[in-house]
Amino acid sequence: MRYSYLFFLTATILFFNCNQSPNQKKQAKPKLVIGIVIDQMRYDYLTRYEKRYGEGGFKRILENGFSLENAHYNYIPTYTAVGHTSIYTGTTPSNHGIISNNWYDKFLKQSIYCVDDANYKTVGNNGVVGQKSPFRLYTTTITDQLHLAQNMNGKTIGISMKDRSAILPVGHTANAAYWYDGANKNQWITSTFYMDNLPDWVKDFNLNNKADEYLNTTWETLYDIDTYTNSIADDNIFENNFKGQEKPTFPKDLKELRKTNGNYGLIKTIPAGNTFTVDFAKKAIIEENLGKTEYTDFLAVSFSATDYVGHRYGVAAVETEDTYLRLDKDLEDFFNFLDSQVGKDNYTLFLTADHAAVHVPAYLQSLKIPAHYMDTRKFRDFILGITKKYFNSTELIENVSNYQIFLDKKKIEALGLNKNNVAQKLADEVVNFGEIYKAVTARTLQTTSFTDGILNSLQNGYNQKFSGDVLMIPYPATLTSSRKGTSHGSGYSYDTHVPIIFYGNGIKKGSSAKKYEIIDIAPTISNLLKIEAPNGTSGKVIEEVLKN
Repeated sequence: MRYSYLFFLTATILFFNCNQSPNQKKQAKPKLVIGIVIDQMRYDYLTRYEKRYGEGGFKRILENGFSLENAHYNYIPTYTAVGHTSIYTGTTPSNHGIISNNWYDKFLKQSIYCVDDANYKTVGNNGVVGQKSPFRLYTTTITDQLHLAQNMNGKTIGISMKDRSAILPVGHTANAAYWYDGANKNQWITSTFYMDNLPDWVKDFNLNNKADEYLNTTWETLYDIDTYTNSIADDNIFENNFKGQEKPTFPKDLKELRKTNGNYGLIKTIPAGNTFTVDFAKKAIIEENLGKTEYTDFLAVSFSATDYVGHRYGVAAVETEDTYLRLDKDLEDFFNFLDSQVGKDNYTLFLTADHAAVHVPAYLQSLKIPAHYMDTRKFRDFILGITKKYFNSTELIENVSNYQIFLDKKKIEALGLNKNNVAQKLADEVVNFGEIYKAVTARTLQTTSFTDGILNSLQNGYNQKFSGDVLMIPYPATLTSSRKGTSHGSGYSYDTHVPIIFYGNGIKKGSSAKKYEIIDIAPTISNLLKIEAPNGTSGKVIEEVLKN
């Protein structure tokens, strides 16, 4: 009887083990994680152009991955450096310290750029555009945490045409970050922060001169231009133009235009810039043997051409639509490459954007939708008028930038004034300027907790050590640029609503209309990899996207 019981028990255990569903089996960690950031991609580019996308690009990961349909940035300002940093750190500027692309450094008393660092030299040529590092980033990234969890094994590499978009995602411990030096250089380069010499494969890639293949052609629409019904007329008054082109219309003779538009730098501003980035990313995966060892590697790829096109032509342009239709094909090519090179079950990726963009305000005005342009010189004179009226001085302002006012503390003290009183008076009065909608002092942000709304976003973007003394919010659809082309930076939905799509190993199929934040990506991927989240993380794990 005892032997019969043991036989029955053993058989039962074997039966249940053999009949486990695939989802019940322990999921192996991915060999490679790929973070894809599409610069300036609005969420509605997924839906607006949906019928024109192929099956292998955006649609593939939407249908077989998990899409967050109501994902937003939860801070101001929505700029490139801040977006990339927040994605990979899982937190906001209030913690990670990257408060803009450029900002006024109140300690150095000068404007600084987020990744400039004269302590390092360019690797790849004798220029200065490689003097960069992530030293202004004060928290770890998910890529740092992956390295720490694997005792510095595995590789993390950042790739983008923009230096900040390559450097900030891969944090402090990256094996490499590469960006493109155009003009007459035509080279992918890096910094001595990472290495002393370019790998041979990068040198070979530069010598192959693929950029000329793309630039010695004509940019014409991928399909018949009459089918671009998701966009406004190609010939309109709301778009900027290339130098040397009479109208901002198709076709665009790139071979001729490169002569007056930065030579090789022109490739950054056309759809081929994204194709060129895929070329380099594929080469990096092959030559660096990514996804081929017992450790998990991480590749951060940012597509920048979408941002340059968006700035020049705007949200509703034929050029923008064509850029995304071409990017869809680039993504299909990249995904197919990952399948064959790394293996379908061996990688996980996420796709998102660093910010979105507003419709060209002049275009909105033509439709009788409220929109504004702000004259920054008039605004500065207005501020000086406030300090003259209430404090009899025009020397109390040290800097005005990024919708922030930095006070001259020494001058205020020398005049026997109270800095908090000066800041509060400015906050009270600047809202009387036409395009300024709200204003608060740094002291208010330090002593009051805004739990929702746009003031909560302003608070999340405020860093006590680096930000200004008065912070302002303009009306929706307000820019300080010309009446052609568009930009971004606000806390309104047109700038904050972006795609977040997870796909691959360990990811469920599905979608959610719940509201999530961009800072939720890093803790979610950390949970998937079973590693500690970045040390400043304030986001949450999105459990519904994960299989385990």
